[in-house]
Amino acid sequence: MNVEIDTSAFTEEAYELLSELEDSLLELEASPQDQDLISRVFRAMHTIKGSGAMFGFDAVAEFTHEVETVFDMARNGTIPVTKQLIDLTLAARDHIRSLLDAAASGDAVDQANANRIISGLRSLSPDKKPAGGSTTPAAPTGSKAPAQTAAAKEPNIFRIRFTPNQDIFGTGTNPLLLLNELRELGECRIVAHTEKLPDFDDLDPEVCYTGWEIFLTSEIGENAIRDVFIFVEDECELNIRLLDRDQVIRDREESKKLGQILLERGDVNASELERALMPLGDRLVQAGVVSPDKVRAALTEQQVIQEKHDKKKTAETATSVRVPSDKLDSLVDLVGELVTMQARLNQTAGTIGDHTLQLIAEEVERLTAELRDNTMSIRMLTIDTTFNKFKRLVRDLSTELGKEIELITSGGETELDKTVIDQLNDPLVHIIRNSIDHGVEGPDVRRARGKNPVGKITLAAIHSGANVLIRVEDDGAGLDANKLRAKGIEKGLISADDELSEKEAFQLIFAAGFSTAAKITNVSGRGVGMDVVRRSIEGLRGSIDVNSTLGKGTTITLKLPLTLAIIEGLLVMVENEYFVLPLAAVEECVELSRDDVKKAHGRHVINVRGDIIPYIRIRDRFEIEGNAPEIEQIVISEVDEKRIGFVVDKVVGQHQTVIKTLGKNFQHSEEFSGATILGNGGVALILDLTKMVRYVEEEELHELEVQ
Repeated sequence: MNVEIDTSAFTEEAYELLSELEDSLLELEASPQDQDLISRVFRAMHTIKGSGAMFGFDAVAEFTHEVETVFDMARNGTIPVTKQLIDLTLAARDHIRSLLDAAASGDAVDQANANRIISGLRSLSPDKKPAGGSTTPAAPTGSKAPAQTAAAKEPNIFRIRFTPNQDIFGTGTNPLLLLNELRELGECRIVAHTEKLPDFDDLDPEVCYTGWEIFLTSEIGENAIRDVFIFVEDECELNIRLLDRDQVIRDREESKKLGQILLERGDVNASELERALMPLGDRLVQAGVVSPDKVRAALTEQQVIQEKHDKKKTAETATSVRVPSDKLDSLVDLVGELVTMQARLNQTAGTIGDHTLQLIAEEVERLTAELRDNTMSIRMLTIDTTFNKFKRLVRDLSTELGKEIELITSGGETELDKTVIDQLNDPLVHIIRNSIDHGVEGPDVRRARGKNPVGKITLAAIHSGANVLIRVEDDGAGLDANKLRAKGIEKGLISADDELSEKEAFQLIFAAGFSTAAKITNVSGRGVGMDVVRRSIEGLRGSIDVNSTLGKGTTITLKLPLTLAIIEGLLVMVENEYFVLPLAAVEECVELSRDDVKKAHGRHVINVRGDIIPYIRIRDRFEIEGNAPEIEQIVISEVDEKRIGFVVDKVVGQHQTVIKTLGKNFQHSEEFSGATILGNGGVALILDLTKMVRYVEEEELHELEVQ
């Protein structure tokens, strides 16, 4: 029977292992004596090799075997962990990933690169003989090997009980390959346990009914045996016991009772053995040692302890479940539709005035809110995985530029929507590359300025209300506002008469084509990168803030929403048009009367408890026809760390907003970040407050220039 094996489980697991492998190697470079890290790297390689062979990725298995062999030497202390070993292993890790990518795409891989890596790894082996001959000196004639040498080679005897789960075939695992791998470790005697095999008519070819008991004689240790089963450890019962060699010899010479042998082997426990002969409690009662009540109490205690143990074991086996991300996206879409239908139900119940229907609508609203929150939490991932990727970037790029830079991360446990994290990688790459190239100085320059020759880049994430702040901070040269202004004039981005504040000058680095680099390098200097960062972050409905002190360093802060799918919004009306403002940005709502307008003498500002706050009229901005009411409403929000008001006719209230993308006809309407469907079937546009404020400021500046 031909069974097609799904390899997606292996490739997904392999990509995760490669990511963990990179992190472990970078940690190992800082702590080359850490045996736990060395073992972690070895296990990752061993797992990729073993599972790759099982799933038919022979090229991956063969190449990984070379790396595994070298790290086995490092694990045994035969060779030291050096920078050369780390460099070669990181290169091997990249090649394994390219092999996996090639298997999916069908593209060819660079075999010459693989050969270079293998040659480099083999050169690290102490067994590599020079051209002159053997490196091992001959022993003097008549000399005897020390006694401890012979003792060190005394093999161990292990008894291994391997009982796979019945559904192990469904994962593409072939237990016979594991047994063959055990045979490579030493002399093996294998006994198959087939007592669970059913009659032929009841036999299911996709079920594993067999378990094995293996007696392995080898010089290796228990960890090497466990490494064989590392990929299936959660899918089987595995028991490894080191047998006393002297005891094994004595067992051959002495005859034991059957019960004693079964007991020592663990095939039966003491209580089962006694019950077979005679229940221990009955014997104790008959002997007058204890009363029947005490025996019953002891049995009850034993039962309670056993039940507790069974419950704990069951709880430990309940782990996580892998779900493809497209299924999660589909679930979020369905929840979004449910939120929209729930809003329609609420509106219908309010219109009809049916008390029972209103109670049902309230209960549905509560359940929908819980379902929405739970669904969104499923898509929330910690950002530490993304942060860890940049350790390799900083290491390789700083070495290429001849700089010494340390990356410090914090807040990796901060959670963000998976969609946001996926789109955050490229902007952070550009920012960190700029910090390495333009920000942090070389070691000699830093010494001359009285700084530590090792520069620091700090990558941190913290929660801030409904947003997450991600900061990239370096202790480099900082930004020179005057130099940025001069470059802006040279590039034609600003005129010589423009008076820019320091913060406004810093924002010039995000202009297209802007660069202060003296020459173009492989890293930067072409003026493309930071403008992409700005567009990407704004596409995520986020914002960027830059702070810098000349000679001290620069901090770039990204402010991002937690999710891009469903947000809490404030629903407002202008005439018959509905708009939504992100509730996270809203501070308060105040009234705007005709008297307030007259007091401002034509300026769009209002005095709110002593603070002068500018505002934008939504009616005028979008040319909505009709007359404004006597008393309008101002929704005061925080935009780019400034308080701005947005004037509307009416504030409807809080609204769960399911964000829908706008069609192609509205793709240039950048003042809207999307739309949402209301309970009455109408559409409300979601305002992008940051872009709206920026466009208004640019238009006002243009009018002043014209005047």
